[in-house]
Amino acid sequence: MASDHDPYLALRNREFRFFISAKFLLTVALQMQAVVASWLIYNITKDPLSLGLIGLAEAVPALSLALPGGFLADRFSRKRIIMISTILMMIASVILCIVSFKPDVSSLFAVYGVIFLIGVARGFYTPAQSSFWAQILTKDTYVNGSVWNSTLWQIGAITGPAIGGLCYAWIGPGYSSLIICVLILLALICYSLIAHKAIPEFRESETMREALRVGIKFFFKQEIMLSAITLDLFAVLFGGAVVLLPAFADQVLHTGPEGLGFLRSAPAIGAVIMAMYMAYRPPSKNAGNKMLLCVAGFGCCMIGFALSKNYALSFSLLLLSGMFDNVSVVIRSTILQTFTPDDMRGRVSAVNSIFVGSSNELGAFESGVAAKFMGLTNSVVFGGIMTLIVTASTYKLAPKLRKLDL
Repeated sequence: MASDHDPYLALRNREFRFFISAKFLLTVALQMQAVVASWLIYNITKDPLSLGLIGLAEAVPALSLALPGGFLADRFSRKRIIMISTILMMIASVILCIVSFKPDVSSLFAVYGVIFLIGVARGFYTPAQSSFWAQILTKDTYVNGSVWNSTLWQIGAITGPAIGGLCYAWIGPGYSSLIICVLILLALICYSLIAHKAIPEFRESETMREALRVGIKFFFKQEIMLSAITLDLFAVLFGGAVVLLPAFADQVLHTGPEGLGFLRSAPAIGAVIMAMYMAYRPPSKNAGNKMLLCVAGFGCCMIGFALSKNYALSFSLLLLSGMFDNVSVVIRSTILQTFTPDDMRGRVSAVNSIFVGSSNELGAFESGVAAKFMGLTNSVVFGGIMTLIVTASTYKLAPKLRKLDL
């Protein structure tokens, strides 16, 4: 058997390879869709607030359905939930494809509707897929699995925006959306090649309300898990600037959709570089302090990006922010899988998605509103400073996280 230090330990599992391949394809598709939808909306409105509304349109259903989605993930086949959710994403992408061939002001409602439908799918998909991969791997491979799970996601996050920006510029939003549909279909095929896993044991008399109460109570009693996820929540809520990249690309850096695509890819490039390093040197020792340090580094990068007027410097700072962010992602993911029993994975993953998963969209809305009233640069500087304040507060108030050693 491969040793614990084998950097490819999780990849030796055939079903895990299918899982991360599907996740990669779906990530590429959704990242492409984000570029296409955001540039389409910005071209029509020229208003940063309209970009912030993209995040709100996806966060509302994702937040509202996360807990019911987590309950279902602990009661029914997680693979079946993933398949149905992915099909729903396919339907949304087909609608976007149709409206993208002749975009105008009336298309705005349809594009926001597509984003809303993606949020609905995410509400069920996120807790199911987070619980499912933990069933594919054994517990001793969770750290290595977290690294590769994050790596393939980040590679998808690199290629997706770049392909989306280039396709938008070369073949237009309509044919770009057609490519998105094909990628989602391929993801469905990969998921179908994974066997169904056993449904965790549960008490049939337990109502959804009771089950959710038990899951939420368990989550809030886990101090390390709660503090790590809360830290990420506020860092992403205040520190993210991705949703404003179309405005930065246009008003500050004076580039088009191609440049936007590469800017969106920069954090993921940095994350992949860090992930490859972590495959050989996992962040197990002093994990809590490493997480806090990297979140603070992320905030500093956001401040630097906001003040930069140079495309190369802006790209480099976004790349560095991705390196810092991925350390936090891997540590948080490992904490989530290690400290959660299998029969609660769906519900705990749902709470995690509320705290962190949808904080991207809520952060996008916050960024759009802040940019509207504070100005583009000032809003991102403010977010970076808030990230540093949150990190310092967590260091002071969460000693167990600070002392965490995985």
